[in-house]
Amino acid sequence: MKYLRFALLVLGVALLAALVVQNDPAAVLGSIVDLSWRLVIVLCFPVVLVMLFDTLGWRSAFLREGVPFRALVASRLAGEAFNLTTPAALGGEAVKAWLLRGHVPLDASLASVIVAKTTITIAQGLFLLVGIVVAWRSVLNGSLLLYSMLWLLAVEAVALGLFVLVQTRGMFGWAGGLLDRLGVHAPRGRSTLGRVDDALGQFYRTAPLRLVLSIVFHFVAWLLGSLETWLILKFLGSEVSLATATVIEAFGTAIKVATFLIPASLGALEGGFLATFLALGLSPTTAISFSLVRRVREVVWIAIGLVLFAVMRPRAVAAS
Repeated sequence: MKYLRFALLVLGVALLAALVVQNDPAAVLGSIVDLSWRLVIVLCFPVVLVMLFDTLGWRSAFLREGVPFRALVASRLAGEAFNLTTPAALGGEAVKAWLLRGHVPLDASLASVIVAKTTITIAQGLFLLVGIVVAWRSVLNGSLLLYSMLWLLAVEAVALGLFVLVQTRGMFGWAGGLLDRLGVHAPRGRSTLGRVDDALGQFYRTAPLRLVLSIVFHFVAWLLGSLETWLILKFLGSEVSLATATVIEAFGTAIKVATFLIPASLGALEGGFLATFLALGLSPTTAISFSLVRRVREVVWIAIGLVLFAVMRPRAVAAS
């Protein structure tokens, strides 16, 4: 799998380079340079609010309180940095759970990460639905892009429903049984995974309010992404409505979900933004400039996440 993702990363970089070359790279670079001090605003706002609401969503995914909020923020930033930079699918989720070992048992942190991944995906699906409804009432009504998003939403809903179902039916116990049949025995690991299954089942049975809160917090975070899109486009000199920004952001989230095997959806996300901008009657140069500004912000927060990982790692090892 890691070799596949590495190959996809290379293809993504090549696609991104081709898109930049084909869409007036001088104009793209000039528009980014013209941001000047406003780039600092993009790097800090509203991404900080998005991070805070996503962390609140993760905190609600625990069966009970017990982890300091600052530890959750730092672990989440470190985990997301790994998700965006490593060739291991969802490797950052394991990093998040591992970094909390000094605060909660591993089975509790693993269960919370799985629940949070579920609720953030549910919230993303709801946000995509909002984007589709808004797009249906705009120039995109009847377009191929809109129907593609409808299909993506349907596939995502089915996959998510199956994922929740296996969580409530003991997915790790099933996986452990499969490993036994393959001749792989790990008693200690089986014990931990069994406790994760128990924690997941208990959460879904006894904490419906926390489940709803987690979805709501993540949904607000997705909505704040629309504000970031609107702000970046305004700084780039392209005045769009908040509704148009919502469509762009919602469709972008769908593309990221569909291309999760590609690290950071590199290249694929830029191609998706380009298709969306063209369908909305916006400039392709603006689409590439917008994508690159988002990448700059992404790189800065990846660096912050990796620094936090380096700081937290010795503490996690000592606490364990």
